[in-house]
Amino acid sequence: MSKLIVILNGPNLNLLGQREPETYGYATLADIEADCAALSGELGLVTRFEQSNHEGALVDMIQAARGDAAGVIINPAAYTHTSVAILDALSAFDGPVIEVHLSNIHKREAFRHHSYVSARADAVIAGCGAGGYALALRHMAGLVSG
Repeated sequence: MSKLIVILNGPNLNLLGQREPETYGYATLADIEADCAALSGELGLVTRFEQSNHEGALVDMIQAARGDAAGVIINPAAYTHTSVAILDALSAFDGPVIEVHLSNIHKREAFRHHSYVSARADAVIAGCGAGGYALALRHMAGLVSG
């Protein structure tokens, strides 16, 4: 039976491909979702891909993952730098967590250098653009196998 990986996306990621493409690239969130679905099948995984602009909704999604997911991949977007609530929800999740950022947050404004999520993440992938999701899925496959 394939293991479920929940892929969560935070605020403004619904605007990928339109918003600041010089920073975030031209791939849309739908493009990334399709790529993840195809790759997950090759890896023997199943993905549930979700996005919200609302912190509480993301917390609810993380809590829901506790019941059925083997792992969580999250791009918390702006909540990376502000959300103790998301950190706490991830800390209540027993499986592996991988944090993904399209841009290299360490080459950007100083306020983006700190991530609350990193305190819980088993791995962090930043600056690889949309390809960071594929890297995360490949790494997650290794973490949840066995």
